[in-house]
Amino acid sequence: MTSLQDKITGESCAGAPRSAGLKSLWSRGIDFFGCEYAIMGGAMSWVSERNLVAALSNAGAFGVIACSAMTPELLDKEITETKKLLTSPSHKGGGDKRSFGVNLIIMHPKMDELIEVCKKHYVSHVVLAGGIPKDSWIKAIKAYGAKVICFAPSAIIARKLIRLGADAIVIEGMEAGGHIGPVSTSVLAQEILPVIREVPVFVAGGIGRGEAMAAYLEMGASGVQLGTRFVCATESIAHAKFKEAFIRAAARDAQPSVQLDPDFPVIPVRAVVNKATDAFARMQYEVIAEFRGGKIDKKEAQLKIEHFWAGALRRAVIDGDVEHGSVMAGQSVGMVIKIQPLKEILEELIGQAEAYLDAHRS
Repeated sequence: MTSLQDKITGESCAGAPRSAGLKSLWSRGIDFFGCEYAIMGGAMSWVSERNLVAALSNAGAFGVIACSAMTPELLDKEITETKKLLTSPSHKGGGDKRSFGVNLIIMHPKMDELIEVCKKHYVSHVVLAGGIPKDSWIKAIKAYGAKVICFAPSAIIARKLIRLGADAIVIEGMEAGGHIGPVSTSVLAQEILPVIREVPVFVAGGIGRGEAMAAYLEMGASGVQLGTRFVCATESIAHAKFKEAFIRAAARDAQPSVQLDPDFPVIPVRAVVNKATDAFARMQYEVIAEFRGGKIDKKEAQLKIEHFWAGALRRAVIDGDVEHGSVMAGQSVGMVIKIQPLKEILEELIGQAEAYLDAHRS
């Protein structure tokens, strides 16, 4: 039986040659991360913590801690505990342990302190998400030797981020879970992959099978980022009911949050529709009616709307309240059909990618 590593290196257990197409296509991403597979774990709040992150890196992919709203002290502890779970790559003969990244949201009020925590632990890759980061942050991260990864919703912004010093770009389409933009993954890939060659570009959003990974690699991507596909990994600490919600859901069940009035903007978040989805729509209607009736001012109304989802993701992921919490999921959730070990998920993805490439070469 051909092993997962054999599929990557192009050799079978019996020594018969296999196509090295996948290895060649994502070699730039492999070099960038220093791992076996150019598959980066999406930073999912409450899900992308020490257990899943370490499991991803130990399996040959690249795990990323979701810092989200963590304090510098909590991030320090999370990195410390993640490092304890890491193993050494077999090809290094028990040498250096595998690496991982940390995702920082640039709106965090203590960004400078969070960067110092990453520096203290010499985190090799720092992902800056949520917009265009300050030049000083990028310089501070690169100064201690780490690589900076940024998100770009267009080729123009990608070029700006590269000029600021970004070492790699992630393009994430609206099919993704959590906070999303207005453009699909396929359109972003067509716009950005042919023209951005200076740094590695990783594609994210709606990827649930290996064929899609291979297709984006053929278009010029250096690798991919997956989140939803890993939520139901055995190693994921997500509540059993949260995982069950993923397994039951179809692609059409993962919908973006609805904005009722343009005067009260809502940042779109994609999640599985539940009772909280309807409650959010009703609450917006009631709050806006209060504002129109002069009972509250606009600022108070906007704050009520923005605070509705506070703690909702934790309620779903950790407490298992999948009816009143936020079940953030990408549209690839329909391809999540069972709970399985990360190694098995990766084997499926790699096998599908190789089969796709083999079929197109024959």
